[in-house]
Amino acid sequence: MGLPPPGLWLKRLWVLFQVALHVAIGKVLLTLFPRRVKQNILAMGEKTGMTRNPRFSHENWIPTFFSAQYFWFILKVRWQRLEDMTEQGGLAPNCPVVRLSGERCSIWDFMQA
Repeated sequence: MGLPPPGLWLKRLWVLFQVALHVAIGKVLLTLFPRRVKQNILAMGEKTGMTRNPRFSHENWIPTFFSAQYFWFILKVRWQRLEDMTEQGGLAPNCPVVRLSGERCSIWDFMQA
């Protein structure tokens, strides 16, 4: 595994900017309009069914939005998606997989064994 190509670094930089801007705007909106942001987040939770869970407590969950932990999690997920994408006619991504035995390997190694 060598260094990623320069295009990937530029995409990562762009994703870093997008996520930082998203979190900063969200933090400002959460500070200025806490009830409205809470309503929007709960409406999004309704779509996924998360708020229908009887043990769900929005007081424990909503403050985690737009936090440092949220920032790093979203950044990690978005960066992983960049590495998993491919161009038409290009090579497919060599994604990590886990064997039934618990061993971690890449998809290419899994197919060869």
